[in-house]
Amino acid sequence: MAGVEQITVEAGEAGMRLDRWFKAHYPGLGFGHLQKLLRSGQVRVNGGRAKADTRVEPGHVIRIPPLEVDRKASDQMTGYSIRNQDDGDVLARMLLHEDPKVYVFNKPAGLAVQGGSGVTRNVDDMLEALRNKKGEKPRLVHRLDRDTSGVLVVARTRLAAMKLSESFRARETKKTYWALVKGVPPKREDKISTWLVKDQTPDGDRMRVAKHGEKGADHAVSFYRLIEQAAQSLSWLEMEPYTGRTHQLRVHAAHIGCPIIGDPKYFEADTNWDFPGGMQNRLHLHARRIVIPHPDGGKIDVTAPLPPHMRQSWNLLGLDEQSGED
Repeated sequence: MAGVEQITVEAGEAGMRLDRWFKAHYPGLGFGHLQKLLRSGQVRVNGGRAKADTRVEPGHVIRIPPLEVDRKASDQMTGYSIRNQDDGDVLARMLLHEDPKVYVFNKPAGLAVQGGSGVTRNVDDMLEALRNKKGEKPRLVHRLDRDTSGVLVVARTRLAAMKLSESFRARETKKTYWALVKGVPPKREDKISTWLVKDQTPDGDRMRVAKHGEKGADHAVSFYRLIEQAAQSLSWLEMEPYTGRTHQLRVHAAHIGCPIIGDPKYFEADTNWDFPGGMQNRLHLHARRIVIPHPDGGKIDVTAPLPPHMRQSWNLLGLDEQSGED
């Protein structure tokens, strides 16, 4: 029997009645027992009392008291499990936008975009499940780090892939990321411009700020603005990469003295710095929004909800997601 849990409602559960939500996640919990928990206030939604017919929405946080029954096996991972589900089902749950030429997915943190050493499942391979009647497999047109969540654009046809890829190369896309970082940046908003070079390490490739004129270095430019801060210890940044270098935002955040919380490669904490209690030690970097020209004209403008571990941190710190919207 687990202790009190806080579970975030997923995108595919919008408008679901609370009793149906429990039936899906805790099939062994009887309706009478649930009613008792609701009447006594032990089950809460976003901190408030709820009823069986309360409608839940993505991002709502449900308080679950200790129960005598277990959660459904597929719920044991944070958010939702992709281990035992068909690729098509997982992609359907990730889908944010669909039209005849383009898919936009909300990639979960921890799912690789492409294969590599130690990768057992990745988006590129999963797209096999979405081949069309002509046999065309959807194509990746950009990447996200494995531990970064958020908007991922995929072309449904070869021509769409060519046009979307050209938009990325021509920097006609606007990519907005949200990050929770240590400390407070030196300015409320600023441009970060450095040269980055890749080092081979036992733990894989690692980027670092290069010395002037160093061989193999690429120019990297990012912009940031401070949305909110929690005392002097943590800041919520909106970040925009102008260039698209490997780990660019992660290196740039560390470069200004504000490494991203939970970053295993670039967060080097002081010995007297404690990881905030109640937060998950996972990368707090999320591709929040993308605006990109549509292959047929007009624009695609898609926003991805925060992943469960970041939503939990926002709730702990009392940060209001609406503060980050334009």
